[in-house]
Amino acid sequence: MNRQSATAVPPVAAPPEEQAYRSAVRAVLAAEAASALGYAGHDTSRFSRLWDRLAESLAGGKLTRPHLVHLSYRAFGGSDAAAVATLGAAFEMLHASLLIHDDVIDRDLVRRGRPTLGARYRADALAAGLHEDTAHHVGNSAALIGGDVLLAGSIRLAARAGAATGTTEAVLEVMHAAVLAAAAGELDDLVFSYEDSDISVDQVLDMERLKTASYSFEAPLRAGALLAGSTAEDADRLGSIGQTIGIAYQVIDDVLGTFGDPELTGKSIDSDLLSDKRTILGAFAATDDAYLAAHRAYHRGEAGLEDVRAALRAAGAEEAARRLAHRLVRHALADAEDVAPSPRLVHDLAAVCTLVLERTK
Repeated sequence: MNRQSATAVPPVAAPPEEQAYRSAVRAVLAAEAASALGYAGHDTSRFSRLWDRLAESLAGGKLTRPHLVHLSYRAFGGSDAAAVATLGAAFEMLHASLLIHDDVIDRDLVRRGRPTLGARYRADALAAGLHEDTAHHVGNSAALIGGDVLLAGSIRLAARAGAATGTTEAVLEVMHAAVLAAAAGELDDLVFSYEDSDISVDQVLDMERLKTASYSFEAPLRAGALLAGSTAEDADRLGSIGQTIGIAYQVIDDVLGTFGDPELTGKSIDSDLLSDKRTILGAFAATDDAYLAAHRAYHRGEAGLEDVRAALRAAGAEEAARRLAHRLVRHALADAEDVAPSPRLVHDLAAVCTLVLERTK
């Protein structure tokens, strides 16, 4: 069994250039929050509380997407520190927006070990004496509002970054395509959950390409390159490599969603199984009789989630998923040798791939 250690990989200190970039990204995000509160009619205590909570969501991330923007921007000779920080902030804000919406769709109440935005408003409503169903509606509604606010802000920041370098149209096209891909993948994920037909490995991978890989890895690399003045062809080739890395990332995410350590992931390892979510694990085990029997028994109330998890493990689903992620990363790095404009970018992408494969949260 090829399971990761329960100990998190120790963080590696970022070089000074990267530390300065991350600080600049966070400064852009803070300024955007202050700007939103400054609009006439928006400086109410309720809207301020929403932004306080949105700011907490933005503060908890690893800035993976801004980091990718920075890597590709630097590789293609970009030198406008403010513009690339603004574009990185745009992708971080987009990510936070989509996570908030995803929590509503998946009915998740915990994210990164903390209550989700919807869960916090749900708790407020319960404390005010509302019925549980009404409180749940309040939480979902507030989360949709908050996610929309961040989505709008992300597009505004992307436009501002592009305007600084004369690449507004190209950058916004990438952002728009990323949002559409994420929506298509989210819809596939939703519909797969209630369709009776078996979902193949290829179908799951395509859903994960759309839902996560496109906006999290492909689009940041493409947009960063375009912001620096690369050709569309070079940006697309780099984006394709990012897409492959992003699929590997989501494959590992599926593994952690069922076999990870909740204290590290900050999420329950039962939510995917409870919602019968179609993940790469279930696709790999779809022809295993013991897994199918455990799955049917669980839905009849004759078995527990741990029985389903044990059947997945016995079917070799976790090992197959990890092998697939390693294979995807190898392909991506082989392509990077031919496509990347500098050896430094190949090295940087290899470091990203290592984090993808070794992550525990």
